[in-house]
Amino acid sequence: MVTEEEGKTAVKTARHAVESSVKKSKFKMSDLPESFEKEMGVFVTINKYPSGDLRGCIGYPEPYFKLKKALVQAAVSATEDPRFLPLAKEELDEITIEVTILTPPEKIDFEDPSELPKKISCGEDGLIISRGPYKGLLLPQVPVKHEWDEEEFLSHTCMKAGLNGRAWKEGGCTVERFRGEIYAETEPSGKIVRKG
Repeated sequence: MVTEEEGKTAVKTARHAVESSVKKSKFKMSDLPESFEKEMGVFVTINKYPSGDLRGCIGYPEPYFKLKKALVQAAVSATEDPRFLPLAKEELDEITIEVTILTPPEKIDFEDPSELPKKISCGEDGLIISRGPYKGLLLPQVPVKHEWDEEEFLSHTCMKAGLNGRAWKEGGCTVERFRGEIYAETEPSGKIVRKG
């Protein structure tokens, strides 16, 4: 989807957007590669350093916006993730930024829910599960971090949607998968590496 250099640029842009938002300073969009003009899904994750604990994660699973717009909006929104207190200036040197650029979600066809675990791959696929008004998404890196197998991944995605963990087995759920290219800082404002 993007080159390694473009992935690093995405993380630097997200870091700049996060810092500008928290400091209430003007954000100036730097010149970005042409690929950032394409519509892509993206998530920006803020992690505490060095613990790696989640501090905020917001994004757009569908390619509704040009990558440059989605990236900046996700970064700014992640500083005010409703699950946490807004990010404070004092924390800027205590966080790392991670950007996951997504492929468009594709619906998984299945006749029997018991087939689902065989149709996904932990560490490669992200999941979106929806039923009625409920919808939950987990990124590809989440099951790896928690050492879940495919069934646990499905259950936790259901719970993220506000459903019970067995909902995927009970039928009536739409399950979509997507892939993600993950780039992250190894330390606050430090070296950026590709993680997946």
